Amino acid sequence: MNVHIAQYPQLRDLCWNRPANTILEGEDALALYERNWRFIDTDRLTKEELALLDLLVARYGNGVLNV
Repeated sequence: MNVHIAQYPQLRDLCWNRPANTILEGEDALALYERNWRFIDTDRLTKEELALLDLLVARYGNGVLNV
């Protein structure tokens, strides 16, 4: 699964040091969210980003978001 960071504001903020057109593998995207959760503003997560997180957790996290 490919994740385009430009489509997800919080993920884009986590990837501030990468080009805006960066594409991550799903496992890598979930790992970034989990490793940097303290920087995520949960009030600013969009519906699309929440849906992405749900999908990533189901597919790569065995149903658990390790934060």
